[in-house]
Amino acid sequence: MNINISNANGEAIYLQIVNQIKALILEGKLKEGEMLPSMRNLAVELHISFMTTKRAYEELERDGFIESFTGKGSFVKAQNLELFREEQIKQIESLLMEAGDKARKTGITMQELHELLDLVNGGE
Repeated sequence: MNINISNANGEAIYLQIVNQIKALILEGKLKEGEMLPSMRNLAVELHISFMTTKRAYEELERDGFIESFTGKGSFVKAQNLELFREEQIKQIESLLMEAGDKARKTGITMQELHELLDLVNGGE
């Protein structure tokens, strides 16, 4: 599993792990039932603390992306299509909030922003 950690991007390391594993699952690069590296092995591989990987796995489990079994490990959970859709909507909302902020700062009107969205969406 290819996870890249950056100390310079301002995001907590455990969140970087969570977001990258979620992306791998949502993109289909990690499949249902696939075993994740143990928390200890991932910590060693990434040169971070065990507690950081533990926190990341706990959040992934809480969010319904993985399931863990004592003595067996952590596995990609079958994805609920509604959960997948909700995660995608959250990502889109975040991007739209960023676009809205930039539009306000540069004086772009809501009408112009709608037109831009229509344009990038193929005129739909």
